[in-house]
Order: sequence, then structure tokens, then C-alpha cells
Amino acid sequence: MPPPSLHKTIAAVATPPGEGGIAVIRISGKEALSIANRIFSGDILSFTSHTLHFGKILAGNEVIDEVLLAVMHCPKSYTGEDTVEIHCHGGSLITRRVLETVLNAGAAPAGPGEFTYQAFMNGKLDLAQAEAVQTLIGAKNTLALKASSQQLEGHLSKKVKGFQEDLLDIAAILEAWVDFPEEGLEFASKEEVIASLEKTHAKITALIATFHEGKKIHEGLKLSLIGCPNSGKSSLMNALLGEERAIVTHIPGTTRDLLEAELRLGGLHFQLTDTAGIRATEELIEQEGIRRSKKAMQDADIVLLLIDVSKALTEEEERLLASAPQNKTLIVWNKIDLPHELPSSTHPFAPLSAKTGEGIDELKRALTTLVWNGNPPAKDEVILTNVRHKESLSSAATDLSVLIEGLKTEISPEFLSADMRSSLQNLASIIGMDISEEVLSSIFAKFCVGK
Repeated sequence: MPPPSLHKTIAAVATPPGEGGIAVIRISGKEALSIANRIFSGDILSFTSHTLHFGKILAGNEVIDEVLLAVMHCPKSYTGEDTVEIHCHGGSLITRRVLETVLNAGAAPAGPGEFTYQAFMNGKLDLAQAEAVQTLIGAKNTLALKASSQQLEGHLSKKVKGFQEDLLDIAAILEAWVDFPEEGLEFASKEEVIASLEKTHAKITALIATFHEGKKIHEGLKLSLIGCPNSGKSSLMNALLGEERAIVTHIPGTTRDLLEAELRLGGLHFQLTDTAGIRATEELIEQEGIRRSKKAMQDADIVLLLIDVSKALTEEEERLLASAPQNKTLIVWNKIDLPHELPSSTHPFAPLSAKTGEGIDELKRALTTLVWNGNPPAKDEVILTNVRHKESLSSAATDLSVLIEGLKTEISPEFLSADMRSSLQNLASIIGMDISEEVLSSIFAKFCVGK
């Protein structure tokens, strides 16, 4: 069940745990002002909305902390309820003492997502916007941040409502065919209805297609460095990260296990993995490292296959080039600071020197091109990043496909109306209309406490 926060006044720390300059304790609900008034040195009930006040938090005669206190009257607050935010000193102990004082004064501890649940139930946000709050907080890169910001601003909701508006006019026609079969009512021809539905279906399908890009933005990508020993994988990892993360030596087989790091590049988030050099060996530990390298190559979203161009291709390098997945491999011709000749390749490639940094910017551009297949998302494009939204849109599109086929084969209008209602219901679920409490509970349980 979703939290019954509309029937109680809740409180929680709204800033991350740990030590800092300040911490914020949020109180929201019908009793927020009176609860805060019991523990604050000033008369909160006399304060006008959206004002900030200096004073003390008191537990009886004991001064807990000197604070700044913000007052927001309903409905002009994040939650749509009366809200008080206490800005206290940011130590974990003092923050806990202030929160305990608030709870002892009558507030209930907030659960995950309860403040945003209040905002949703009070009409401050629809469900898609509410979900965007959590993804905005957890955004790992600038593109994810932008996608979440657009969703919070209502861009996705606007598109979904546009689909609903397109379908409601057709739904009225279908219902009229059911209710008045003998009247000969014809607000539009069957061909016009089919054309309109196909147009809406195409728009929904186009939005669903953005989920492939949205997943890259939201979840990030696995980027693996693959190559033979001494091809420069660890040097490239250090160059991309801008720090000495991996050990670099002239001894082959220095890296024997997977070494991972987080990398932000071109607005995207990567899980960067340096792997053991692939070669024939009798050494058991190195064999296990090579097995893991080959698995990392298969599991990766993008493979950077490093080849030392200062030497002739070895048999192992030729096997790697032949087996590298065509659609996700970028060949890195490394060590161009040494005398070399670039081999031919059917894969996209980038020449560079991981040692000197020459070509590193070109590599980053080539990597971005490979990720987006040469077509990055448009700046104003609405992109799906949420699996629930994709599934609801897919169900709505399926319903429309059945409806269109039914019209073409002259199925009874009663069945057509049922398909239309199902499609509209699936669209409505995205923005939180006619949605079950179980689904709401599942969504808000993923939120952090304090939001």
C-alpha cells in the first residue's frame, strides 16, 4: 500500500547523511506549522508564507541548535501541504537531535518518497513527473540530467496527453457506433478513422523507439579495453581517467584481473574496464584473467580493441580483429608516437598514443559516434528512460494495432471500443490516472527518504 501521508504530518532529513555545512529537516502536513511552533523560539503561526527566520530549536528549556527556518503555506509548497524546512548545522549528531525533537513534537517519520507522494496526490506533479524527481537525483551524466529535467517539466506528460486527445475523438465515434447502431451516425468514415489511428500509432511507436537511446543515457554503458599484452590498455585507461588508476610496466601480463572505474565522457556515463592481455599462456592465474577478459568483451556495450601499430600484427591480434563484434568495436591503433604503418580495417578506428595523449580527443569523438551510430538524440527530443513507461506505451500501441485490424476486418464495434478503452487506460497509467495502489507503492518505494 502507498504511504497514507495525506492523513498525517511527516518529517525527515532531506539532505544526504554525513557531515556538512548545513542539513535540512523537512516537515509537511496539516500540523506542520503547529508542530514546528512547539519547538521553535519564534511564533511560527504569525509568519507569512515563503519567509525565512532565524531562531533556536528547543527541547523544553534545552537549546538544540541555532537554525534558519523556512515557512511555506499550502498549496504553494513542493508537497502542496503546509511545509516547514529547518536549516540546522550539518553534523550527523546535531541533525539527528533536531529530527528527534521534531518527531517528539508530533510528526511521524517519513518513509521513502512520501514527500513526493504528497505532491502527486495533491496534484502538484503527475506520476511521470514524480518519477523524474528520483531519476534527477540519481542522474549519472549530463544527458541523464537533461532527460530527467525535461520529464519533470512535463514534456513526456504533454506527449502522452496529446496521444490521449488524438484517441478520445475516435473513442467517441466508436461508442456512438455501439450505442446508436440504427441511427446511421457517421462523424467520420471508417477510412478516416483508420488513418487517424495509424497516425497516432506511428507517433507512439516513434516514442517507444527512443528507449534504446534512453537506456544508454539512464543506465550508462559498459566499455571494455581489450588487447594483447603491452598493447597499451592500462595506459589508455589512465589517459581517459586523467589519473594513474592502472599499473603500467613493460612486463607483459601486468594486469591479471579486471580493473574497473567510472568514466563520464561526451555527456554519457561509462563503466570502464581494463582487462588482462590476451595471449597463449600456461600460467594458471593469467589464464583465468584472460578468460575474464574474453567474457568482458562479450558483455561490453562498447569494445576498444587496442593494437600496437609499431609492430607487425601477431596471430593473436589477427584472431581478435576477426572475432571482434562489428557493431560495437572501435579499433584503437596505439603507439603512433613510434614508427608505424596503419593496417586496414573494416571496423571504425582511431589512431592514438596513449603514452603522449596524441589522438585522445579524436578517440573520444569516434567513441561518441559509435555509441549513437552517428545520430545523437536531438536537443529537444523527448526520450524514454523508464521501463514502466515503455511497457505502458507498448501495450497501448498493441491495443491500437488490434483496433486498426478490427476496423479493417469489420469486427463488432463493442470489441473495438474495448480495445480503445484499454489503449487509453495504458496511456493514463503513465501519468498516474486510474492506476492501482500496488503500482504506486512499488514506484515510491524506490525513492530515498526525505524526498
